[in-house]
Amino acid sequence: MRVESNVRPSGLRSDLADSAGAVNGDARRALVLASGLASIPYAGEGCTAQLFDTLSTLAAADLTAARVAEAHLDALAILHQAGRPARPDQTWGVFAAEGPGTALTATRTGDRWRLDGTKLWCSLAGLLSHALVTAHVVGAAGDRGRRLFAVDLRHPGVTAHDDVWVARGLSEVTSGPVDFVAVTADAVGDQGWYLRRPGFAWGGIGVAAVWWGGAVGVARTLYAAAERRPPDQIGLAHLGAVDLAVTGSRLAIAAAAAAIDAGEADGTAGSLLAARVRGIVARSVDEVIFHVGHALGPAPLALDARHAQRVADLQLYVRQHHAERDDAALGEMLVTRGSAPW
Repeated sequence: MRVESNVRPSGLRSDLADSAGAVNGDARRALVLASGLASIPYAGEGCTAQLFDTLSTLAAADLTAARVAEAHLDALAILHQAGRPARPDQTWGVFAAEGPGTALTATRTGDRWRLDGTKLWCSLAGLLSHALVTAHVVGAAGDRGRRLFAVDLRHPGVTAHDDVWVARGLSEVTSGPVDFVAVTADAVGDQGWYLRRPGFAWGGIGVAAVWWGGAVGVARTLYAAAERRPPDQIGLAHLGAVDLAVTGSRLAIAAAAAAIDAGEADGTAGSLLAARVRGIVARSVDEVIFHVGHALGPAPLALDARHAQRVADLQLYVRQHHAERDDAALGEMLVTRGSAPW
């Protein structure tokens, strides 16, 4: 499975897929796999297609493996951009979601910072060693704003609430709230740097590469069924529709990787590219799940544990795309440009 025909030798891809398959939904095994991916290139340094190919290869085999690896690699890329490389024995996540009714604040204490409050959607906070966390700075007017911080999650003031996670998809990638009480942290970049940096948009496309890989895994179930029993015309129509969805997303991700490496995906261009690619892939995921379900009926969902888990994982994960709201945000970007985009 390739984003580009010459991205990775097939033997390495096969080994990667086998390693991901062995994770089989286990978050601890996924962390071990993720921490061993140190040689994967960073986006924007000439081999972005290899990064996206790695993520999609993992996802086609096991979405837990890919979900954990994507977050760890994204954190390493952010630290790399900030000139703060991580140690090999550390496992990282990125906690940047915002939600109503909660706030995580940061207060300067000498050369370091203190975090207090609650952060939502903190994936694997109970298993990771470290995380990059966004918080709202309080104090002197010159310091105020949203800023990124590096945190040791083994600090006694960190409390992860994994018990609130009841999802059937990605069930071991618990993503509950975390309470921070007087937790020491180090600033990574200045105010707003996390959102301004080019890699923010590129990371969003990396997530889409995972969605696409998951869709490929679901699509393979349909193709395997067609190999076992020749499909009728309706089955062939579903297979063709799945191919269009998967191929369209593959081409979009490949084009995005090329644009990133060509320096054509910075600033507003990067934001627009990410919105388009994520929207294209999210639609493809929904189409693949729809057509495979209609073509095969309930049997694989009821009797094939890996397929049933993959569908549940993918349906949850792709909802990080906010459907019509993200479409509206894309439309606003297009209008703001002031010229027809097509």
